[in-house]
Amino acid sequence: MIPITQSYVHPQGTLFKNGRFGLHSAPNKPDAVYVENGLIQAIGTTEELQLQLSGHEYGIVDWDGAYVLPGLTDSHMHLSMQGMKLSALDFSDTSSKDQMLRQIRERARQTTEGEWMFGLNWNENAFSPAVAPSVAELDEAAGQHPLYLTRTCFHAFLANTEAFRRAGITNETPDPPSGAFGRDESGGLNGWVYEEACKLLIAVQPEPDYAAKKATIRAACEYALSLGLTAAHTEDLRYLGGIGVMRRIHRELREEGVLFRSHQLIFHDYLDEAERLGLKAGDGDEWLRIGAVKIFSDGAIGGRTALLNSPYHDAPHTSGMAIHTAERLHRLTARARSLGFPIAVHAIGDGAADLTLAAMEKFPLAGAGITNLPDRFIHAQVLDAELLHRMARLQLIADIQPRFVASDFPWVLDRVGPKRTDYLYAWKKIIDAGVTCAGGSDAPIEPLNPLLGFHAAMTRRRPDTAEPAEGYLPAERLSLEQSLWLFTEGSALAAAEEKERGQLREGFAADFTVLDRNIAESEQSLLQAKALMTVVNGQVAYRA
Repeated sequence: MIPITQSYVHPQGTLFKNGRFGLHSAPNKPDAVYVENGLIQAIGTTEELQLQLSGHEYGIVDWDGAYVLPGLTDSHMHLSMQGMKLSALDFSDTSSKDQMLRQIRERARQTTEGEWMFGLNWNENAFSPAVAPSVAELDEAAGQHPLYLTRTCFHAFLANTEAFRRAGITNETPDPPSGAFGRDESGGLNGWVYEEACKLLIAVQPEPDYAAKKATIRAACEYALSLGLTAAHTEDLRYLGGIGVMRRIHRELREEGVLFRSHQLIFHDYLDEAERLGLKAGDGDEWLRIGAVKIFSDGAIGGRTALLNSPYHDAPHTSGMAIHTAERLHRLTARARSLGFPIAVHAIGDGAADLTLAAMEKFPLAGAGITNLPDRFIHAQVLDAELLHRMARLQLIADIQPRFVASDFPWVLDRVGPKRTDYLYAWKKIIDAGVTCAGGSDAPIEPLNPLLGFHAAMTRRRPDTAEPAEGYLPAERLSLEQSLWLFTEGSALAAAEEKERGQLREGFAADFTVLDRNIAESEQSLLQAKALMTVVNGQVAYRA
């Protein structure tokens, strides 16, 4: 690992020197930047800039040959849930139902009797055999604790009998319009909870106080910085409970030295508060900006709640679930437009894509006079040629998560069937159609490490296996340059910050991701690389 030495950031200006810039550095190329007031003022060789600065007082950060990229930005994740994951039961690496139950038993022994227990990121498709625990097994493992477990897709959940009891949910409780309770053959609760049916369980869970909420966001920001991320586009209001709380937490963290940028999507339930505060998209400063209105159009493929235009191949009794009717989606879009907001819609299935695009077409951004931020189409996992043509015509941003390929294949092929594979996680087709894409992780659903996103985009397979060598649907593989673009210029375009961030250019923000090795050398170097330093607004926000 290359050490970084002699770091001194000066309030008037700082010379960052002896770096290797971009993916393909070469001798006699620029290796230094001079920064003032958070902006890159000059780029050149170390010798050139030191000569130009002769007689000036400035600080020095010597990168000692480390590899410097434009500051990486995750265009779609959830800081609040990522922070929660760091303290909850984490089933990300769990490989069987029995192992999952052992983890629950161990946590139950460490938890005060009667307190809630929470867990994240279980995925029965990765289990051998591919079976989730039954409600009876959850009851035995958790004892007297109410248990609430969130599937890796965050659209399906498991609860035990005690959790259902506290929520007042019985075998006779009807399914809500945009959700469902799993049932056994006799109609009894089987432990599964789908989509907005979870609200009854969430309503009886203990509300974290302000200090706990702030600690959760702090932990997530610091973790992101340690991975080389300088910013994230996030939606946290359903956890934080209000825009005012969200803004206060980020302001206080910044004052306390947590230097991390955030672009905040506004969940549609908080539009009334945004109106009271007089907020619209684009408001804020270089640290926190208000983005689009977040809306869910469907669920996820793993739990078969993503809305497809025709039934699931492996479950022909269902086509998934629409979170909102077309009429309701149109009303939400019109409301957002009236307050000066674009929309950012979660749409995974082709049925949800159709509903989403219809709403955007009926209420175009230009017709509402909104020109400062684009609409966003989040996930775009199951498409067809006509849907892609409509996306390109709308000039929206496609928020894609390359890492989903590593987690969802090969089982997703059986979910959707062979007739839908031509436009399945079709990142290259989307880009080639002229749709601007931004890259994110959807953490904590997927690992937050952006380099794992690069790897998935390039190889179309998991990092812990060489099979299949060509990857799944290999025609959709992206280059390293395209992958980097997604997490730099692509993310900047999604936030209408393309003239401020995403490039190593004079006049742009001094945001740098500094790595210990050249990720262009090999697949292994990409997987082994670590962030040595993260610089945000010209200040060292993280050092390994």
